[in-house]
Amino acid sequence: MGDLANAAEVARTRATIERLKANMRLTIKGKDEVIEQALICLLASGHLLIEDLPGVGKTTLAYALARSLDCTFSRIQFTSDLLPTDVIGVSIYDESVKEFIFKPGPVFANIVLADEINRATPKTQSALLEVMDRSKVTVDGAAHAVGDPFMVVATQNPVDYEGTFSLPESQLDRFLMRLTMGYPQRDDELAILRSARLGYDAIAVNPVVTRAEVLTMQALVGKIFVEASVLDYLLRLITATRTEGEFKAGVSVRGGLALRVAAQARALLHGRDFVLPADIQFLAGPVLAHRLSLARPTADAREESRTMLAALHRIILSLPVPS
Repeated sequence: MGDLANAAEVARTRATIERLKANMRLTIKGKDEVIEQALICLLASGHLLIEDLPGVGKTTLAYALARSLDCTFSRIQFTSDLLPTDVIGVSIYDESVKEFIFKPGPVFANIVLADEINRATPKTQSALLEVMDRSKVTVDGAAHAVGDPFMVVATQNPVDYEGTFSLPESQLDRFLMRLTMGYPQRDDELAILRSARLGYDAIAVNPVVTRAEVLTMQALVGKIFVEASVLDYLLRLITATRTEGEFKAGVSVRGGLALRVAAQARALLHGRDFVLPADIQFLAGPVLAHRLSLARPTADAREESRTMLAALHRIILSLPVPS
């Protein structure tokens, strides 16, 4: 267990998280698990990839999260003609001072929506590699910090859709989690159909959490206790992916670290100052599946994702759970 000071701080933080969840529910109907996963990613200081069919609410989820926070926000529409400088910025020669001045791009915000990220070319996608890993951009040898907190929320259509480019493994590895929206339940979809909202600008969400509160919650995640047997359970899960015959290669060390911090964030979200095996089991799919590839890939991207999740589920069932 964690110490008493941490427990008290976790209890105070729970109210802030519940306020944030309730605010997002005003826009995202019947998707509590999706909202929880998005908030886990935020608490863990990670980046989120939302992959699903067009029109199921991927961008709406990103807007609901961003507008619930009193932080800076920018949206980048990724297209095939988008250039890296359109994302990170460019140095322009200023005649009045006789030197180059850096003009920041839209990536300089606390929450960045990279909409339809896989419609851009791999060259433009790679413009996000450094900033997602180190929260800074290097242009002409000079480093420019983007500030804290910093979170990229990217949406993408299934990779077998026309006009899309597959994200390279190095790019996928920068995302802490990948999730899907799915279709809403009947009653939730009826509520959506009854609403008068037509565009993202009409999303009526006011900020309920300050930038300082976000940073405080993110700092608290690292203090959540992970008992030795639970950490060993996590490692056995990671190691099993490296020997599973269905996978071309197992989860990397970075992937293991990602699962640990995500489990700590879920514990905090549920008001605990310690991680349970259930946290690891719940997050194994969203955190690990996009870091794996099948030894025998299928032509259908969605079928491949289902096969990946099924293989992870079998591994989890095969592992003894620490008491």
